[in-house]
Amino acid sequence: MNDIQPQREGFRLDKANSKVFGVCAGIGNYSGIDPLLVRVGFVAATLLGFGSPVLIYLAVALIAN
Repeated sequence: MNDIQPQREGFRLDKANSKVFGVCAGIGNYSGIDPLLVRVGFVAATLLGFGSPVLIYLAVALIAN
């Protein structure tokens, strides 16, 4: 059998399903998980104070634009 997998595209912002810049939706699409779970993880990380999630979010939004 020929097991050809679809080629994965590079990371892109998902502005069609975005809430702010489309970063969480883009990460969800790229990794194959529900963007809602990515958003919940981002909010939890922000509230718990792990690193600087807001700065990372903004950096990804500006770089991946």
